[in-house]
Amino acid sequence: MTMSAGWYLRRLSRMGPREIGGRAVDAVRRRRWRSARPACPSVTGARFTAVLPAGTIAAIPPDAAKRLIAEADRLMYGHAEYFGVVRDDLADPDWWYDPKTGRRAPWGHAFDVPYRDEDAVGDIKQIWELSRHQYLTQLAAAYAITGNERYAERVAEHLRSWWAANAPLRGVHWISGIELGIRLLSWVWIRRLLDGWPGAAGLFEGNPVALNQIWHHQRWLAAFPSRGSSANNHVIAEAAGQLAAACAFGWFPSSARWRADALRSLERHLRGNTFGSGLNRELATEYHGLVLELGLAAVAEADAAGVPVPASIRLVLLRMTDALAAIVDSHLRPPRQGDADDGHGLVVDGAGTDRWGSLLATGDAVFGRLDWWPEVTGTDVRTPLLAALIEPTRPATTRPASRPAHFADAGLTVLRGPEEIWCRCDGGPHGFLSIAAHAHADALSVEVRHDGVDVLADPGTYCYHGQPAWRQYFRSTLGHNTLESDGRDQSVSGGPFLWLRHARSRVLAVDTSGEGVARWCAEHDGYQRSVHRRRVELTAASRELRVFDEVRGPSRDVRLAFHLGPAIAADLVGNRAVLTWMRDGEGRSAVLDLPGQLSWRAHRGETDPPLGWYSAGFGRKEPTTTLVGTGFAGGAEGFTTVLRFRG
Repeated sequence: MTMSAGWYLRRLSRMGPREIGGRAVDAVRRRRWRSARPACPSVTGARFTAVLPAGTIAAIPPDAAKRLIAEADRLMYGHAEYFGVVRDDLADPDWWYDPKTGRRAPWGHAFDVPYRDEDAVGDIKQIWELSRHQYLTQLAAAYAITGNERYAERVAEHLRSWWAANAPLRGVHWISGIELGIRLLSWVWIRRLLDGWPGAAGLFEGNPVALNQIWHHQRWLAAFPSRGSSANNHVIAEAAGQLAAACAFGWFPSSARWRADALRSLERHLRGNTFGSGLNRELATEYHGLVLELGLAAVAEADAAGVPVPASIRLVLLRMTDALAAIVDSHLRPPRQGDADDGHGLVVDGAGTDRWGSLLATGDAVFGRLDWWPEVTGTDVRTPLLAALIEPTRPATTRPASRPAHFADAGLTVLRGPEEIWCRCDGGPHGFLSIAAHAHADALSVEVRHDGVDVLADPGTYCYHGQPAWRQYFRSTLGHNTLESDGRDQSVSGGPFLWLRHARSRVLAVDTSGEGVARWCAEHDGYQRSVHRRRVELTAASRELRVFDEVRGPSRDVRLAFHLGPAIAADLVGNRAVLTWMRDGEGRSAVLDLPGQLSWRAHRGETDPPLGWYSAGFGRKEPTTTLVGTGFAGGAEGFTTVLRFRG
């Protein structure tokens, strides 16, 4: 996907004067950097002191260590899977190769690589993901646990290969600051986890090539921070990586300045990216997880180096952790809201480790759990590693005395019923900053689970670049459990990460205080001259969810969609669908009575146009059933949908 001149004009229209000025300075600097690439300052006597405290590795739970070692062994054989693409070439990887398209990114100056053009470069996320070097942190952790030097030797071999193939400012891996920031964080942990290996110092502080790479990564991040309307999770990753490297690899004349600047940036942008309630302002749950991981990892590096961390940073991370504990379902799954690209800040665990349980376990170790937090029964490697470095803290703030159900600033409400009925209602802002890059056109959508199983599902994300029809579908209004009017999305898109007009939502009423009926009501103005209002009621005694929709304004053609989870089988007759699924070997069922004023049809796995799909993770999709009702709406008439869970 290449960007047209029209896209650049639309993108420019979402910037303010300060951002435009900053980007102009960046453009001048890029031109200057083409002809002037300074050498890394000479470093003598460098020592790595940010080691793990004694006993840290011994504190790793045996089952978590076992999962990690199994993953490390798969990696040693060259096997991995990224975004649904299985690879068996990791024993000796080609750092510029995309196994999905078979293309190889072109050589050249980093600023000239057309990374958005899949025909020229390949799938950029496939190429970038391997070079985050998070699989090398897994191998390094396997060495730390087992002492087996074959893991350390493979890490050293791959780092030397990458450094040789990716000279500073040359090629596809020097384009995006988030990639540089996460890669630096990986290198810090690789060095830490390899500390007992005799070759560790010679690989890093005693290696001029490594020093050159570390210095140029930090110089790049200092020069080209994400700005203005792009200062979302990317700027957090840039600051976290810069801070980690400047603390752990503080061997350069600029290290103190980089460290101070990164800490200021992290403090400013963590606050800016987070609602007071603790939820991430992008309203994309996986980015909440990414930012929380990055923030915890950054604090770990500062604490390990004895660098004072502003109290506001710890306070934001505490609120983020409490918010995560509040919104997860009975199986510790958070909402599937907004974009999700499977991005992680620090990876040291094997397959099967629960990401959200791991974050809550770390939050417990660092901040202390509250009585209403859900129990975390799984184990992980990352928690004891981070907890060994982060100073336990109890920020001076009042924490929720009971589990919050409504986050007014984020417009997110969770209704809970018996037998683990969980319903998320969306009445919040369209997204973060003027471009709302990771938002979906999902105002007033609902997401319903029963005992952790998606019943009315948010279909997910699937892709970013290269497949515009699929990108459009998965973030469209029709691609969510809400109402579409006149065949248009509620918000107007200007590109794959650009929204030109944002639907404005407001929550009108919430009542989650009693055990009888939980209620929520909200509306949005995304359809010109009309307002879509929705009311949701969850009755505990009857295990019944009612959804009332009305369109206030002129009569319109509408489509009302309900996306079923991939485990749900549906038998649709007229306007009634009988839903069945299995959970732990036991059959479950529900009845979905749909509005009779609309004509209902089941769609599954359609491609022209896309409809009836579910994406469990980035790059993966599977057919599922979507029920779509078509008809007219307007005036006083509304629609009622009733979901009844059977015993």
